[in-house]
Amino acid sequence: MEQLTDTELFVALEGEGNSVAVLVKHLAGNMRSRWTDFLTSDGEKSNRDRDREFDFPQPVTRAELMETWETGWSTLFGALAPLSDKDLPTKVLILGEPHSVMQAINRQLAHYAHHVGQIVFLAKHLHAHDWKTLSVPRGKSSAFNRAVAEGKASQR
Repeated sequence: MEQLTDTELFVALEGEGNSVAVLVKHLAGNMRSRWTDFLTSDGEKSNRDRDREFDFPQPVTRAELMETWETGWSTLFGALAPLSDKDLPTKVLILGEPHSVMQAINRQLAHYAHHVGQIVFLAKHLHAHDWKTLSVPRGKSSAFNRAVAEGKASQR
């Protein structure tokens, strides 16, 4: 998202497609719903209006969008931090269906990875003329692997 202009954050590739801003709004809404009172209430909160997450995006500024993004992730990490191994088999509800804590975590992280991949795809498409890769650049794997072996780069 950092590589996009403010305008590009709100561009969808086609009528039914989602912009980066819409995806951020959806992810944050999902995270708020799933991770608030994670162990004690259904992951689909009654005050969530999922369909509105795909409407014309609010927030409307980069700063508001980034605040929404950060709040969603903070909610997730705040719910995960106090968990321990003993919590993993505990059953939680998502849309009335029981999941172990581990199943719920895996379900949501797969969902988030899917949408983050969409954000990266959109950003790369919209900014292809000067895209800065998020991983090892094409044709540079050998050099990167040497740098990792020499302790000059990280595999992260």
